[in-house]
Amino acid sequence: MKRKLASLAALATASALVLAGCSSATDEGTDASTDNGDKTITLWLAGGDTPDELRDYLKSEFTAQTGATLNIQQQDWGDLVTKLTTSLPDANNTPDVTELGNTQSSTFTNVGAFLDISDMYEELGGTNLLQSFVDAGMVGDKNYALPYYFGSRAVFTRADVWAAAGVEQPTTLEEFNAGVAAINAANPLNIPDFSGFYLGGQDWRNGISWIFANDGELATVKDGTWTSTLASENTLTGLAQLQELYKSASNAPNDAKDSNQYIYLNDSDEIKDAEGAVTSNTSLSAATIMAPTWAHWSIGTLGTDADGKVTRTWDDTKNAVFALPGNDGKPAPVFAGGSNIGISATSKNPELAKSLLRIIYSEEYQTMLGQNGLGPANSDYVDSLGDDQFAQALIASASNSKLTPAAPGWATVEGSLVMEEFFSKIEGSTDLKALATEYDDKLTPMLNGE
Repeated sequence: MKRKLASLAALATASALVLAGCSSATDEGTDASTDNGDKTITLWLAGGDTPDELRDYLKSEFTAQTGATLNIQQQDWGDLVTKLTTSLPDANNTPDVTELGNTQSSTFTNVGAFLDISDMYEELGGTNLLQSFVDAGMVGDKNYALPYYFGSRAVFTRADVWAAAGVEQPTTLEEFNAGVAAINAANPLNIPDFSGFYLGGQDWRNGISWIFANDGELATVKDGTWTSTLASENTLTGLAQLQELYKSASNAPNDAKDSNQYIYLNDSDEIKDAEGAVTSNTSLSAATIMAPTWAHWSIGTLGTDADGKVTRTWDDTKNAVFALPGNDGKPAPVFAGGSNIGISATSKNPELAKSLLRIIYSEEYQTMLGQNGLGPANSDYVDSLGDDQFAQALIASASNSKLTPAAPGWATVEGSLVMEEFFSKIEGSTDLKALATEYDDKLTPMLNGE
């Protein structure tokens, strides 16, 4: 049986995307006693968040259980949507299993890019899986993608710079906004281009926290139709606070996105290109950033491990981490970072791909995720995060976190960089409502896949 699927033209220039709803070929089983020695499946992992230790475990355990080989390929977040759009419909080039951003899931699930794994839902965790991520991977009552890991955003600071400026850790969003502005004005270490709060002009993933904290929304849905709501009253309140932060607390470039802000908290660090080559050096230039909680592995004193790999050692005398406070003193609603994972609808080895999912959702692997600072998809294993300050910040920030709209066209929105474009205009806007209305008109048809 084959099923003709909707177009993904907006994601792949003008070409239409048609995927086979059922695989054209199937494997013959996944027991290690079965002769799978000549078979290989491919897993795409996005970015470098999954540590080498976990990748090695997946490869060795997969071979032990199935006799087949697991080929793991890392893809950059920046062009992941484009690569998925072109590769998923091609049975000869598709990844059998792929990680993708939770906010990207709805677009691909709505066009049938992933295999229906509803029959595995209970086996892989069922209601213990993070529900908002499960919802992002559903179409109707069918499951096509499930959560891989979660990681909400927290505030990381140079505690020594905060102390030098005489500013204490805030308990409300108003105190945070005033505090980072005061640190920026004081600049106690006389650092050139210093930011009390490093917030890039195009960093909408962190910026939307101020929208959510003021009960605003990016979009609403009624009778299946999505409407962008940037110009709504509550959203505009958050945007006005952001505009003030851009002006009074941040000297980050207007074209800076959500990428490696943590390097500006280190006494010295490096900027590298996609191939890993160093393009420039940096030094301490920010007192505060926001980032997913696993960023703490990249913050601290520079060193090397036994294999010569670069390490960072957290220094409690210099660094601190806490959940962004909301207007009511509870954690502010921040963007819920993390990923979903699914099996390509055109995989030639769907049963082997299902075996890989069983390993990923096993107690052993879920525990390993938590031990490495990545929120396990299954709530039964959240204790593996530990009880240190990083785990506490993650759990606190995740307690009130939110996803972007689960609209069919959200991946199109992200791929078009229209949110980056909008946020880059906030600081210089003289009429935020007019600006927001302009982008509502752009975003509404995109949200609906038009």
